Amino acid sequence: MKDKIFKILLLSASCLILLLTAGVIYALISQSISAFSEFGFFGFISSGEWDSQNDVYGALPFITGTLMTAVLALLFCIPFSLSVALFNGEYFRGRKIATVVSSVVDLLAGIPSIVFGLWGFYVLRPVLIDMGVNAQGFGVLLASIVLAIMIIAYASSLSTEFISMVPNELKEGAYSLGATNLEVIRSVSLPTAWSGIFASYILALGRALGETMAVTMLIGNTNNIPQSLADTGNTMASLIANQFGEASGLKLSSLMALGLLLFLITAAINFVAKNVMKFVSR
Repeated sequence: MKDKIFKILLLSASCLILLLTAGVIYALISQSISAFSEFGFFGFISSGEWDSQNDVYGALPFITGTLMTAVLALLFCIPFSLSVALFNGEYFRGRKIATVVSSVVDLLAGIPSIVFGLWGFYVLRPVLIDMGVNAQGFGVLLASIVLAIMIIAYASSLSTEFISMVPNELKEGAYSLGATNLEVIRSVSLPTAWSGIFASYILALGRALGETMAVTMLIGNTNNIPQSLADTGNTMASLIANQFGEASGLKLSSLMALGLLLFLITAAINFVAKNVMKFVSR
């Protein structure tokens, strides 16, 4: 009887997750129909105009801003997070220094995003100005740097776990053949833990894509397509956060359409990542 009750609870929880996901998708699609009917799906995602005065809306500047900041943040994140993961999971595994670094990483992972936004605006922004960067620009660059710092803790924590899970027998076998630490990491640890490390970066990218408050404070919030890292811009999440409260009619539908596009982009990235992981793990 207990086993049956437990199975029913598990089934109920699984069904609830499916229903919640279906509800989110239904709400996004139903509220986006007006915008897609007015501008067309491809017309909406390819238009660079966002004009509240004339009720003309296009998503291209915000898709561009979202992808630029998230991908750039991931590129900044990879070398630092992988270094921290190897430090904690391989070179200094089980030592006190690794425990201290892991605690700091966990602390960073739990800091609210708005705190990172404040730090970026009041600390990092003046530093960039002192370095000669245009004070009116660098929205994309500044937002990407802060996003990278936010996801470093997330990616390094997950990567450390996967590196630590590499069987000791494999590494000891390599050491017995005369391999150095670097050779063991390059030939044993990283290839074995590769699929998990890749998954951690995809999850970090997903967090960067949906980040709102820190990006809103730093990217500049202009409705133009960024031409360089020194330009200001907007992401889908930051635009929704800025304009959702006052939106109605076609503008509200367009914002919901942006939410749907963000959902689809994140789902597509996760789908590709899962297939890549299956291919790598064969």
